[in-house]
Amino acid sequence: MSKERFQNPVVGDELKLRVFAYNSNNYRNFNSVTKVEIYAFDDEKTAANPDGKRLVQTIESADVSLDSTGQYSTSVELEQAVYTIGRYSDVWTVEVESGETEAQIENSFEIFPDLWFTSPVPVVYGFDFSFRPNKIRQGSKNYLIIDITPNVPKTSDLNRYYQNLAIVSPLKVSIEQECGECMPAEQDLRLVVDCELVELREKCVGYYYLDTTEMDCGIYNVWFQMDFGDTVHISDKQQVQIY
Repeated sequence: MSKERFQNPVVGDELKLRVFAYNSNNYRNFNSVTKVEIYAFDDEKTAANPDGKRLVQTIESADVSLDSTGQYSTSVELEQAVYTIGRYSDVWTVEVESGETEAQIENSFEIFPDLWFTSPVPVVYGFDFSFRPNKIRQGSKNYLIIDITPNVPKTSDLNRYYQNLAIVSPLKVSIEQECGECMPAEQDLRLVVDCELVELREKCVGYYYLDTTEMDCGIYNVWFQMDFGDTVHISDKQQVQIY
C-alpha cells in the first residue's frame, strides 16, 4: 500500500515523502536536490552520536521527482530487510540557489506495527465527514480541509481501531454543480471532480487542492468516499458555494 508520511506506514508499505519549497509566498524550485538520506533513531546512544541516528538508505537525485513547481517527492519501499518499527528522519540535501553552499532539510516519520484487530462482527460502523471552507471566492485556489471522524461507540479499543482505519484508508472526493431537477445527461456535464483520490493526508485529515478559476459561480455538492475492508462508505452530499 502507498502511504503518506502521516498515514501510519508499516513495514512492507510504499512511503511517499514530500517536500514543499517556497520563496516568500510562492512555490520555487531548488537549483538541485543532491540526495535524500533516511536515518533510523536507535536506542543505543553515544557521546559522539547522542541522538542514536543510523543511516539506513540513501536516495539519489535521479529518484527524486519534481511534481510541480516547488513540490518534490520520492517513494521509499519499506522493506523488511532494511526497515523496522520505530522513528526515522529524512534529510534532504539541496542547493537552494546556484553556487550556494548546500543546505539540509530534515523531516521525520514513524513506522508503526501492523494493525491487527479481532471482533465477533465485521466492520459495520461508518465515518462522518466534514470540510472547510464551504464558501470560496471564484478564482481562488485553495485546499479543502477534510476531517474524518469515526461514528462508533466510544469504547476505547473500537474507537482506536476505527481511528486507524480513517488514517490508512484511501479517501476520494467528488464535486458536482447543483442543478435541481436535472436530466441524467445534464448531471454528468455538471460533474466537476469525479471520485478523485485525496493524496495529501495527515492522520484523520485530508487536503484537496481546488482550483476554482474555471468553475461557475453557484452551489456545488461535495461528497466523499472511503474504502476499507470489503466495504465502501459514501458520505451524504454537502455543499460549497463559489461566489
